[in-house]
Amino acid sequence: MNGNRRETIISILYLVIAFLAGISVAINFLPSKKITPANPQLYKLNEVMNYIDKYYVDSVDVDSIYNNAINAILQSLDPHSSYSTPEENKAMMESLSGSFEGVGIQFNIMNDTVMVISTISGGPSEKAGIRAGDRIVTVDGKSLIGATNDKVFKLLRGQKGTRVKLGILRPGFDETYTYEVKRDVIPTYTVDVAYMFDKQTGYIKLNEFGSTTAEEFSRAILKLKQQGMKQLVVDLRGNAGGFLDAAIQVCDELLPNKREIVSVEGLNVRPEVYYATRKGNFENGKVAILIDDFSASASEIVAGAVQDNDRGYVVGRRSFGKGLVQRQFDLNDKSTIRLTTARYHTPSGRCIQRNYKEGTDAYYEELYKRITNGEMESEDSIKLDKSEAYKTIGGRTVYGGGGIMPDFFVPLEQTKNLEGYYEIANTATLIQYSFHYVTQQKESLKKSYPTARDFITKYSVSDAQITEILGYYKKLTKHNAPALTAGDRQELKQWTKALIGRNLYGNEAFYPVINTTDKTILKAIEVMK
Repeated sequence: MNGNRRETIISILYLVIAFLAGISVAINFLPSKKITPANPQLYKLNEVMNYIDKYYVDSVDVDSIYNNAINAILQSLDPHSSYSTPEENKAMMESLSGSFEGVGIQFNIMNDTVMVISTISGGPSEKAGIRAGDRIVTVDGKSLIGATNDKVFKLLRGQKGTRVKLGILRPGFDETYTYEVKRDVIPTYTVDVAYMFDKQTGYIKLNEFGSTTAEEFSRAILKLKQQGMKQLVVDLRGNAGGFLDAAIQVCDELLPNKREIVSVEGLNVRPEVYYATRKGNFENGKVAILIDDFSASASEIVAGAVQDNDRGYVVGRRSFGKGLVQRQFDLNDKSTIRLTTARYHTPSGRCIQRNYKEGTDAYYEELYKRITNGEMESEDSIKLDKSEAYKTIGGRTVYGGGGIMPDFFVPLEQTKNLEGYYEIANTATLIQYSFHYVTQQKESLKKSYPTARDFITKYSVSDAQITEILGYYKKLTKHNAPALTAGDRQELKQWTKALIGRNLYGNEAFYPVINTTDKTILKAIEVMK
């Protein structure tokens, strides 16, 4: 970092502290003896903190001021450099290895609001109906607007079995919905499910890239090959990333020997290029990678490597656009900073990092602008930087600077003729009904459908159950149930079956039900032909 850059950052720290403290230093408080330190800016900072500690009108939490100032410095660099207290760091690491007790979400604070980045598969929040993109505005009736990361962790974490009510504001809806979430032990399996979609197509869903991903992914591929898999769909939708090494090892399972996976370079780090080895378990069969707006970082490395090597097709919607690599540095008090030290480039040479010059808030708000500008529904609405053009091994043109653009675009599903379904689904009605139904009928259900496969192929939701669901909706919301179209009923039956299946047999019975009409999966299978 050059001298001017360093001085700018120190100045930002000084200004932030002065602003947070809300004071101006009086001239008569200056030290009588002048000292010339090696770094005047750092000395100035110590002076300011000394005056705050000794003379400020009220008691202040000096540690909190320092923490906020450090955060301000890092956020002035880029959206992904960050500071974590010891407690926050422990919580973040638990989400990638081990287990913990809580509601099971990954979140980011954007524009003073807690935004759900992803829900941990099979965790309490996902089971309650919370999903990526939701904004948590209250916890047990208390506002979260302006809350710190530390406060959010303390409110959401808790002993297994305890309950918490989350007020959720969902993009596209004006009403705030309340979801009651029962805290639980959150396992950190990264492969949600691996099963045969049809006689030749395997399906693997990865929820993040953690310390166990390589082993889980390899085991899943071998299992599916034994069941006759000839082609593979890897679902990275909603996968916000994780460890770089895990992404490299996943790519190594799919790419032939010596094919480039990713390169990493930065001003103060040694450039590195990573290549596939001979150990891949699925280097020849057809491959499709599924992505969406919340596929980021490590997910984009995998999608970019498959796309640039013409190893398979990328299907879905434009990915998040995070091409920065963070390295964690431990501080003396066991807090940490995650500092952006490098950019990664896909094999064609592109960096897919989106522009962040307008600041962190604008950077994350861009995701919501994709909804309003029509990008979610029309490929023609996507604005790509044509100056960032690159070539795949096979000569196809791909673009950098704005996430991974899929080879085959699948628009966000329209809600036309499904207003009744969405009105019910955006409450906890289906979750509660399915849970209570299985609780009451579990013994008979297990007897009639002794395996997940039996349930998937034989169970169906009746019209009488839809009537019961409407009753649940009225009891829960105190509103009359909406009129249902044939499409509403079909959608309700499919999701109710999937949720009942999850309560009986977990993801093994959930995804095979819900994926049968998933347009992105069906498109991937179509293009692999």
